[in-house]
Amino acid sequence: MSNYEQFIGTRPVAPQHAFDQAALARYLREHIRGFGDDLQVEQFKGGQSNPTFMLTASGTRYVLRRKPPGQLLPSAHAVDREFRVISALANTDVPVPRTHLLCEDLSVIGTMFYVMDCVDGRVLWDPRLPGLTPEQRRAHYAELGRVIAALHQVDCAAVGLSDYGKPGNYIARQVARWTQQYKAAETETIEAVDRLIDWLPARIPPGDETAIVHGDYRFDNVIFHPTEARILAVLDWELSTLGHPLVDFAIHCMTWRLPSAEGSRGLTGVDLAALGIPGEREYVDTYLEATGRQAVRDEHWAYYMVFNMFRLVGILQGIMKRALQGNASNAQALQAGRRARPLAERAWSLAQKVSR
Repeated sequence: MSNYEQFIGTRPVAPQHAFDQAALARYLREHIRGFGDDLQVEQFKGGQSNPTFMLTASGTRYVLRRKPPGQLLPSAHAVDREFRVISALANTDVPVPRTHLLCEDLSVIGTMFYVMDCVDGRVLWDPRLPGLTPEQRRAHYAELGRVIAALHQVDCAAVGLSDYGKPGNYIARQVARWTQQYKAAETETIEAVDRLIDWLPARIPPGDETAIVHGDYRFDNVIFHPTEARILAVLDWELSTLGHPLVDFAIHCMTWRLPSAEGSRGLTGVDLAALGIPGEREYVDTYLEATGRQAVRDEHWAYYMVFNMFRLVGILQGIMKRALQGNASNAQALQAGRRARPLAERAWSLAQKVSR
């Protein structure tokens, strides 16, 4: 059983995501060596953004990621960028699935898509890692930190990604981008968001760095070995670009700042020591040592957290918009979208503490 089937599950293709499977089969037989004649297609239940499908042909499993149908936000659902970065990282210390092709011909299934290997292993949805021993949890967190540190040390020019994003002024550009994305998806007035839109551009910390950043690195976006604390593949590169590595790492570390309930999969209120999970400070210090960086000032780290909460609010608002339009890829999209307001209020509360 593959990681996707065991931990996410598949279902028949949803009507709003249906496509011509015969046309897809013809295309893949022409472009993937040895692709079988007996294509079967199922849709993964997980995922809020790009619809993802399990393809099985002659006993071999593949994964197809496509843009969702319908009207989309500017620059969103960039499956072509996912394909490019995964392909570029194939021979680095960052584990990724093997890619097969990118199809930009909309006549095949109606949207752009790419195909990659299906990697067998474990997707760990709960950061508390139930069922593992304290020693195993610590080992899994160490591996999670090792891989993001490895990503931020990849030479973007050496892997052909020097033009994968604009160098410099990353935070300012991201604040502007997510402000625009939020406004494009806005379905109601959230006062905390309006305050953050004014606060964030005025408080950007000094200093700048450029690295390949994932944009959504977390436990449920990596595949672990079936039995070992070893990552076999990092998934979901839709938000990747060239950016500030500490901002990217702070996205990852929001796990320690989010509640452990309400579907947010956070660690707030959890007895970390009893579980063998490192605290946020210890985890950050290990990353800084691995990447050769100096300690981060507390107020700067808090800003990165505020910004990333705001960014997540923008993502959740996009999910809400798609849910109301009826083309979201996950049945729980509406519930996820409702998390935007409380998260924005949490971000504004932290911003006020930084401002004092």
